[in-house]
Formats: sequence, structure tokens, C-alpha cells
Amino acid sequence: MPDIKRTVKLVTRQRPISEPSPMEGFPMRSWSIEIYLLDDKGNDVQASCFEKAVYNLHPSFEKNKQTFKKPPFKIEEKGWGEFDMTIVLTGAHKGGDHTLAHDLNFQSEKYEATHQVVFRNPKPDLVALLEQSGGDANGVRGKTDPSKKKVRRDKAVDMEKLADGLQKLNEDDLLHVVTMIHDNKSNDTYTKNDVENGEFHVDLYTLPDSLVKNLWDFTASKTEL
Repeated sequence: MPDIKRTVKLVTRQRPISEPSPMEGFPMRSWSIEIYLLDDKGNDVQASCFEKAVYNLHPSFEKNKQTFKKPPFKIEEKGWGEFDMTIVLTGAHKGGDHTLAHDLNFQSEKYEATHQVVFRNPKPDLVALLEQSGGDANGVRGKTDPSKKKVRRDKAVDMEKLADGLQKLNEDDLLHVVTMIHDNKSNDTYTKNDVENGEFHVDLYTLPDSLVKNLWDFTASKTEL
């Protein structure tokens, strides 16, 4: 399975509170942090692809390591000082640890910060969770936009299953698929090679019928369709 990238958003809120502060000139404040994912339209969605979030706070906190296991992994604390922390997000289904650096400051009542995380060779159960947030996986992404569908002469090919099958191929097989597409595409074929993010996009419905059949046969020989 190709690597999958997602954008994590941290939402921090803070406000002064009427409690005595141990440090003169620095009023006590309550603060909170919540963790979300951004979908492909920039909307907040639950970060259900993580099984827990561990906040590593300043050593002066009595509980300077706090773990939360339910989205949005909200932490609520109070104090008088700003500090840098790390937040370790653990991916579900053995999705690995992802460490984010976060600056807790009191410049605004609410502020947001985004971080990109990469899931390396995620397991199918994790991929299913990641697909809930939309976006593309690295490698070959088969577009199957219903509004762009056209009638194919080859009824033996299920385009949705082909798109799903392409996502299951390993890196070497994906490279072979990209070569097949480049060598056999038509003038109507839509492709996009995003070198910076290591992604190759293709609209399967713009491929010649013969190429679609070849892709189907090759993918079927490598994975279950």
C-alpha cells in the first residue's frame, strides 16, 4: 500500500481566569487543545485514524504527560506561562507514532496550526479510516468521478474495482502501471504527475478501452479485484 499523507489541525483556545497566579504580572489562564484532520476540501473531520494522543507538557506541571484516547483528544489545563510541547499521535492499527511540536502561547484567544503526517505502508483497516477524511494516497490514484463517467465499450471492467485495486499494488507494480499509462494513453487522457508530493493521478475514464483492459488484467494478476 502506498504511503498516505494527511493534514492534522491543532486548535488552541485560551482565556484569563480569576485565580491567583504564583508569578506576579502573569495572570492565570485556562487553555485547551483539540486535534482534527482536514479533508480534501479543508473541512475539519474527526481524527479517528489515531488511537491516542499523548501531550508532553512543561516539567512544572504535576501531570506533565497526559494521554487521551478519543477524538478530538481534547486536553484542558490552566497555568500562567507559555511553553513548547510535543504531542505524539499513535496511528490506529499499528500506524506508528507521529510527533508534532506545538507552541502554546497567549497571543490570541483562539489559534490554529497545521502539520502534515505520513502513514507509511498503512494496513487496510487504517486505510479505511483514512479514506473517511478524503484526499489522495501517494502512488496511483484512480479518479472515478461519477459526473465524468462515460459509457465504456468493455463491459467486463468494473472501474470502481479497478481504482480500488490500483491502491493495493506495491511500489514496483505501481511504477509498471505508470509506464503502461504513459506508453499507451491517448490525447484525451487526463494525467497529473505531482513530483513534489510523489503522486501520480489519472482519470481512468479518459483512458483508451484497450489500456483499461490491460490495466485490469495486470492489476487482477497482482491483487484481488
